[in-house]
Amino acid sequence: PNQPFVVDHIAKPLIKAQEIDDWMRDLRQLAAHENVCCKVSGMVTEADWQHWQPQDFAPYLDVVFAAFGPARVLYGSDWPVCNVAGGYSRALSILEDYMQPFSASEQAQFWGDNAARFYGLNS
Repeated sequence: PNQPFVVDHIAKPLIKAQEIDDWMRDLRQLAAHENVCCKVSGMVTEADWQHWQPQDFAPYLDVVFAAFGPARVLYGSDWPVCNVAGGYSRALSILEDYMQPFSASEQAQFWGDNAARFYGLNS
């Protein structure tokens, strides 16, 4: 029961269909376990590949950060798969913009410190 887990691709919500309720309920249940973290990756491939807008992802990111808190959310690039839905630079800019209001320490956690801690890497 204490095995550390990372939920990959924010549990693949149906962003293209703008479905959030069932995903949000399930993600919150996972987040209730302190040994579970969530990796923010793979979002653009769950959206409309040709027509997504950066603001499409904010509701999902809001849920992830509210459920897990900044100390249990990890960045993942999803490269090269993200290239099918807009490319790495566009996918990265979604998160760079979203993270701006967070404190410097919370940003550091997200961009690398949380992953280093979870995977036992030395910085």
